[in-house]
Amino acid sequence: MLNTQDILETINMIREENLDIRTITMGISLLDCVSEDANRLCDKIYDKITRRADKLVSVGQGIEKEYGVPIVNKRVSVTPISLIGGELSPEGYLKIAHTLQRAAQTLGINFIGGFSALVHKGYTVGARNLISVIPQALAETETVCSSVNVATTKAGINMDAVAQMGHVIKQCAELTADKDSIGAAKLVVFANVPQDNPFMAGAFHGVGEPDSVINVGVSGPGVVASAIKRAGDCDLSELADVIKKTAFKITRVGQLVAKEAASRLDTPFGIVDLSLAPTPAIGDSVAHILEGMGLESCGAHGTTAALAMLNDAVKKGGVMASSHVGGLSGAFIPVSEDAGMIAAVEKGALSIEKLEAMTAVCSVGLDMIAIPGDTPDAVISGIIADEISIGVANTKTTAVRLIPAIGKGVGDSVEFGGLLGYAPIIRLNPYSPEKFIGRGGRIPAPIHSLKN
Repeated sequence: MLNTQDILETINMIREENLDIRTITMGISLLDCVSEDANRLCDKIYDKITRRADKLVSVGQGIEKEYGVPIVNKRVSVTPISLIGGELSPEGYLKIAHTLQRAAQTLGINFIGGFSALVHKGYTVGARNLISVIPQALAETETVCSSVNVATTKAGINMDAVAQMGHVIKQCAELTADKDSIGAAKLVVFANVPQDNPFMAGAFHGVGEPDSVINVGVSGPGVVASAIKRAGDCDLSELADVIKKTAFKITRVGQLVAKEAASRLDTPFGIVDLSLAPTPAIGDSVAHILEGMGLESCGAHGTTAALAMLNDAVKKGGVMASSHVGGLSGAFIPVSEDAGMIAAVEKGALSIEKLEAMTAVCSVGLDMIAIPGDTPDAVISGIIADEISIGVANTKTTAVRLIPAIGKGVGDSVEFGGLLGYAPIIRLNPYSPEKFIGRGGRIPAPIHSLKN
């Protein structure tokens, strides 16, 4: 039975509190496109993507109009390209990147993810060749996103890949220096990467997924912040309950949109990712949620505890609302995409060390953080190694998305616009991990990985 109060409450969430569906992402398997001929492979990739997702944008727009729920992005993720490119040359992989861009333009989607490689235990020829052209591919395309998984709890950490990715991130920044190094914003380095994530830049279509699938990412930091404000000076147990109930309502909206999109696109429904994904808009900030819980500023002592409680409550509320929750699911802390995080960095309340501590209890990792453009490759690799080790030791997903701002330093900022926002350049530890990173090899899996 329809409850008028519930309907009015949802309308208010949309109009006043920035509730939206951040993305409808169609995952598409390209395993049936394999060909030893690069041109033939690219033709099959283009045909498969444009045929399968030809109505994705129009269906999304129709649901927006019918239900009044904003759907910010329509996206596609594909099978990690290194798995289907085989032993193609680097030039062949670059041709695939341009094919993905052409398909995205034909469809009118916002992003396409899956220019990816899985190297947590070592390299294939295809993975090595794909990674070698990531900087050029991201510089020459607008909507293609890339990810590399360098570690899992079961396999340990591939430190050769960690070392390489420090160099690759720097190259991405250098090749797009005229655009505030935006190429690096389209590349994520993962540990324990999820294979049903609808969010960019890390989305790809896992090998255990169906031929195609609809995954939806919801977002509602503003809704949670408003609920906390209304709750007043209650204790933390009551506050956790408020957050949990609010996350339930947000996730129900995502579930509705996901099932409707799946039905209209004749595609299986996969998961709802119930992550609180902020934007630079005022009132749509995870940092402001934490401050609403009682912190003078995000980054103050107590921030990690507040974030841990928020993340847990969001997940508990979300799993009650949907039988299929997946992806990343929790709270994101991307600096450039969160007005409160930006303000906290600018006033010196939030450091990269505190951000790293927060990633032990949040959904992703060090995300959309601008660093000085002259940061050595080894320091970038050291940051990756630290963050990835948190994921491996805690059996959780962690990731790194850093933007070395070429030609800029602490006190400057980078400006991307849209959902990517802008970021003040954060100060880094000046001491070098170069000799440690240069040892290479693999950091073994932790003892608690032996669970069989």
